[in-house]
Amino acid sequence: MHTSTHTVLYDPDGLIEAELPLGREPYESLVKAVLAWTDEDTLTTRDYEQIALQLTGHARAVAADVRRRADQLPKDSGPKVLADVVLREAEGRLSTTIEGTVRCAQNRARLVRALYERLDRLEAAPVVRAV
Repeated sequence: MHTSTHTVLYDPDGLIEAELPLGREPYESLVKAVLAWTDEDTLTTRDYEQIALQLTGHARAVAADVRRRADQLPKDSGPKVLADVVLREAEGRLSTTIEGTVRCAQNRARLVRALYERLDRLEAAPVVRAV
């Protein structure tokens, strides 16, 4: 007897995820708040870690959107090349260990902001299918 209520989907190209819109506004508000912190702001280490984790997860989702959008552009286009640079930097920054510090949370917030800036620029670029 099979009682599982879960369905496993095979989606190697991330097409299902691509159709889900990001909840951008709450994260932009979080980024703004985190970047406004001063040394006088004191949360617990666990709070800083949780905020950094939230921002990390969202940064990965935005990076995936940037990648999908960049992949629609010709290989040698300026916007695609810049997106590749931003994505490489994001990958490096996301691979660092999360710390329960203001600095770590603010670095993740800056990364989310940079990824959204790149995504906005890519969305403004005309789409020419890569061949």
